[in-house]
Amino acid sequence: MTEPSPTPPAEAPAFAGPVAPAWVAVRAGRMRAGADEVARLLRPESAADLTAAQLALALLLQVELDLAAGELGHATARTAGITELSDPVADLAVELARGETAAAYGDHADARDHFLAAGALPGAEVDLVRPWWVGAVPALVRSGRRRDGAELARARLTQAEAGNDAFALAHALRALATADTGHDALALLRRARDLAAAVAARRLAAQLETDIAALSILAPGQAQVAVVAPLRQVEKYAAEEGLWPLHNRVVGLLLRVGEEPRPLVGATLDVLTESEQRVARLAARSLSNREIATELGVTIKAIEWHLSRTYRKLGITSRHALIDLLADDS
Repeated sequence: MTEPSPTPPAEAPAFAGPVAPAWVAVRAGRMRAGADEVARLLRPESAADLTAAQLALALLLQVELDLAAGELGHATARTAGITELSDPVADLAVELARGETAAAYGDHADARDHFLAAGALPGAEVDLVRPWWVGAVPALVRSGRRRDGAELARARLTQAEAGNDAFALAHALRALATADTGHDALALLRRARDLAAAVAARRLAAQLETDIAALSILAPGQAQVAVVAPLRQVEKYAAEEGLWPLHNRVVGLLLRVGEEPRPLVGATLDVLTESEQRVARLAARSLSNREIATELGVTIKAIEWHLSRTYRKLGITSRHALIDLLADDS
């Protein structure tokens, strides 16, 4: 099969207007640039000039940015904002946003239903962030409908190949590797990674590189040392762009092959999510986990989870080290 030729940067949906630069940045994996642009668009003085469809797209991009940063609560709030809009694009955007947030929370049946609902809407083929079926395939698999997921992945692979769409083809190959056990998953993922790199979809390429490393670690006969250099590149990229769920996954894989994560550089709190920053500041005041949980109205386990992620990101192992680090940073 002849691969699609490298394509110029993706073009935003025709209606996007002033949202187009943010869309292009997020598609390319330039998440911090995309976040700056979306924040500007959502200021009251700018949002007032957007159509309902453009505002829905901007909010969906913000949901994507929130989920990429591990901020599930913010993503849920942005999704609620989309529901208040009356527009066919908003109808599609809200189903996609609900599917993505449900998947992030681990509710795969709910995610499946929202993605399939998105696929049934008029205009479902409009690529708002990524095609609806990209989320539907893993949600089908993880909710016990692997056969349906594989069938959908094969159909979309055929369509992407016919359309000479490298971005969609990369996603379809990744979907097929997830859903269809009858294929060489590593070969599919490597082909997908090369396609994503060819169209400068940096985040997708990083996700695929991480998929390849995870599968290589588990596959018999694979040289685990070969995954270290690619994982280091993804580790650096994820930290630079604030992609903390991806970064945490990479760190876990590095630890599995006996490699220590690299300490993050830059202003200490800048590398943490807003939730982690709140917990870190309270911990640095010598509050106990129980006291922090009471202060923030969450469970002790949630505090433990945030602190664990914070320690890993900052390359430290104790609360005393956190106190010292924040004192130095201030």
